[in-house]
Amino acid sequence: MKGLKRVAAIHDISGFGKCSLTVALPIISAAGIETTILPTAVLSTHTGGIEGYTYRDLTEDMAPITAHWKSLNIRFDAIYTGFLGSFEQLNLVTKFFEEFKTPNNLILVDPVMADNGQLYSIFTPEFAIGMRNLCEKADIIVPNLTEAALLLGEDYNPGPYTKEYIESTMKKLSALGPEKVVLTGVFFDDEELGAATYDAKTGEVAYEFEKRVPGYYHGTGDVFGSALLSAILNGFSLREAAGIAVRFTTAAIRRTAEEGTDIRFGVNFEQSIPGFLQDLKIL
Repeated sequence: MKGLKRVAAIHDISGFGKCSLTVALPIISAAGIETTILPTAVLSTHTGGIEGYTYRDLTEDMAPITAHWKSLNIRFDAIYTGFLGSFEQLNLVTKFFEEFKTPNNLILVDPVMADNGQLYSIFTPEFAIGMRNLCEKADIIVPNLTEAALLLGEDYNPGPYTKEYIESTMKKLSALGPEKVVLTGVFFDDEELGAATYDAKTGEVAYEFEKRVPGYYHGTGDVFGSALLSAILNGFSLREAAGIAVRFTTAAIRRTAEEGTDIRFGVNFEQSIPGFLQDLKIL
């Protein structure tokens, strides 16, 4: 029997709306991986298209939690970061990396800060520079095309893309520091949408696509990132893990579209978990 692996997931908690930790915790746990959480903030709902939400910043709690875990000699097979609300949190997560990084674990950074060509309203261009510094310390980064442009200081390209553009972008992102890059929101036409991967060690570039489901759905980046990490920790290659994550995320979006659920409420990943576990060869 394989030993139980452990992830430290550093994200916010949105009580309603299915994103961040309320997505990462069930998906990674379902994949047979212990999930330890370090919350960066607690919100009543996510912020995408929902007004009047409550927000409690947990910056002051992050250093004491880190110190307590260090005193317990807790070890992690992976550290997974998502939404970080301030420069101070970027610095705290950098210190977390310094405390818990080992030669045998991996750091996956999802540089959550922008989409559809725009920074999220709470962030400034200076924050993108801070996020780039964090990405330099990662083993794997998972930006969308907007975040990739911000990390590289380039103008946003709305697509459709070419292989030359995607591969050049991933190689420039890897040159910042991370050995592996997974780029989401990649498409060459209006029929398919998916992800591209690049492994600087092997030079391998790969693409994974599924038929596009029209519309914009909140929380899908967190579903994808959590599924990707779960597959990697279950022994799949970067390309295989991206394929599993693309299929799982697309299945969740398709269920949501078919049910006509309010897109602000997140995607139906829960009922797609059995197929995800079959893909992972757990079921």
